[in-house]
Amino acid sequence: MQHARSTRRPHPARRTLVMTGASRGIGRAAAERILTAAPDTHLLVVARASSGLRLSAELGAAGHSVSHIAADLASLDSVRSAAAGIRERLDHGELPPLHGFVGNAGAQHTNALTEGPEGLESTFTVNVLANHLFVRLLQDRFTAPARIVITVSDTHFGDFRHNLGMVPGPHWRNPEVLARPGAFPRPDSTAAGRTAYSTSKLAALHLVHELARRLPAGIDVVAHNPGFVPGTDLARDAGPVARFAMRRILPAMTLTPFATGRATAGRHLADVVLGITEAPTGSYVDRGRLARSSEESYDPRREGELWEAAERLTAARAG
Repeated sequence: MQHARSTRRPHPARRTLVMTGASRGIGRAAAERILTAAPDTHLLVVARASSGLRLSAELGAAGHSVSHIAADLASLDSVRSAAAGIRERLDHGELPPLHGFVGNAGAQHTNALTEGPEGLESTFTVNVLANHLFVRLLQDRFTAPARIVITVSDTHFGDFRHNLGMVPGPHWRNPEVLARPGAFPRPDSTAAGRTAYSTSKLAALHLVHELARRLPAGIDVVAHNPGFVPGTDLARDAGPVARFAMRRILPAMTLTPFATGRATAGRHLADVVLGITEAPTGSYVDRGRLARSSEESYDPRREGELWEAAERLTAARAG
């Protein structure tokens, strides 16, 4: 895989921030705010090769320091290759020191059968395993103080108050099962796809809690929930009726307390990343404030099991 490389030259930025999911929606708004609010940041966006060059050019148009590296987050081999490219650029002095990682990319499918190149279920791979692998492969390159932010979802609560009845609650199973296609009843149904999504977001919270225990002092990890943000491309694989509703009808809900606009959600995410919103390691930020995630999300036994499974499934080691 070919990676975008920067030329060796004095770098105007003093720190590097790696970000997935910056090409559209919440992530794009957050990236723009980060670059404006923290001009000493070099933003390294992880994106598909077809969009990475365009994205870095657009974000860097105002003189900001931006580059990209290609990756398909549904492929662990691709994530591994991207992480190796980032390590190489850091080691060669082509990037300033690494102070942050934002795992904002998310996947949701209309079934629980979509799989990536390694045969793993795509929702779980993108929302959980790709983040685990990036953090593990970059862990020894972070310079403290550093902050890792993983985007989660309040669908992990599984109740009407948090998902308005649109997404089934999580259905926890052994992580080795969750990582494989067909983990839920009627796996070819939209309901199974949405269950895979809410369950993967619960798993992402478990991952944040376990990372908080294991990462060295000075490297914090925080879960961020943007809330319900209509108008994003998360439903791009849904049917035409659902896509129309998400893009044309549900955005009106941002005028109510039940939904958040993309610009506001992006600002909330950026403020968590930059530390403007103070949050201790292992914490959950609900939009712009510290909160508790669901009671189910605090389970050290599950978190340990998820960690061990993620280590096996990703072979997460640098070198």
